[in-house]
Amino acid sequence: MTVDLFIPCFVDQVYPETAMNMVKLLKRAGVDVHYNPEQTCCGQFAFNSGFWDEAKELGNKFLKDFPNDRPVVSPSASCSGFIRNYYHELFHNTGNHLEYKRLVRNTWEISDFLVNYLRFTDFGADFSHKVTFHDSCAGLREYGLKQEARLLLSKVKGLELVEMKDTHVCCGFGGTFSVKHEPISAAMAEQKVSNAIETGAEYIVSTDLSCLMHQDAYARKQKMDIKTIHLVDVLASGW
Repeated sequence: MTVDLFIPCFVDQVYPETAMNMVKLLKRAGVDVHYNPEQTCCGQFAFNSGFWDEAKELGNKFLKDFPNDRPVVSPSASCSGFIRNYYHELFHNTGNHLEYKRLVRNTWEISDFLVNYLRFTDFGADFSHKVTFHDSCAGLREYGLKQEARLLLSKVKGLELVEMKDTHVCCGFGGTFSVKHEPISAAMAEQKVSNAIETGAEYIVSTDLSCLMHQDAYARKQKMDIKTIHLVDVLASGW
């Protein structure tokens, strides 16, 4: 089986090690991996900011970058959820109607792909730390993820998962929301990180690096004693 890697632009530029670890996981699960280096942004930031023409231009390129009828797997619930839920706004009844329908059908967030497609949940990972999990808005509400990441974490040797209060509440990132409404965004980050620290966890884990980037920036600025790590990086630990 071969899958296409979809590496979101901010993962490529800021967290490339997570992308490499996803390749490591997929190969461990017995999957061949193809990466098209010409891929760029899926158009989510432009779409969410109201620039639909620019989003459609990016989306047209994205469709051409993933022309094969095979799974397209990403370490971002946010970007995967955008394609699944909003590409119809850009391409329904257009010349790319069939292409966008194919891509929507084939797009998978990594934890969903591992648990519900491959049925592969135990990588022999070892991560001897207490962690808490953040349900991103995109993962929980748009994509529909809840138990997948928790099931994968339950298989990790030495890991203790402690649920935080209000795990479903937004952390305040929200893409350009954190730029346009910085005071509100920072207050939401404070609430989220404080709830995580109350659990005694050493790490906040999530399926979305955008949320983790936001929470990590707040924790560092306020010198709060907690770190962040993507689910993929936990699963790739210890082997």
